[in-house]
Amino acid sequence: MKVLTYTLAAFILLLQYPLWFGKGGWVRVWGLERQVQEQKQTNAALARRNGALDAEVRDLKQGFEAIEERARYELGLIKQDEIFFQVVPRQPPTRDR
Repeated sequence: MKVLTYTLAAFILLLQYPLWFGKGGWVRVWGLERQVQEQKQTNAALARRNGALDAEVRDLKQGFEAIEERARYELGLIKQDEIFFQVVPRQPPTRDR
């Protein structure tokens, strides 16, 4: 009787192995679900970035204020008849040794 019990238990374990560890087993499914969740998070972050870039493109196409702001801050341009003042922070005196 014990031999039959052990044989049936071994047979059940052999049948369960592909379910848990096989090509389409639960372990692989759990891993793939985790990868899908990570990819969804990455996609959401990229969608937010794309939305911000789209808003910036629309702003640049519609108004000159955004173009002027970019020219001032990124390229250092000034308007005609505008006076530019640059304030240089004071540096502490250095001691000569």
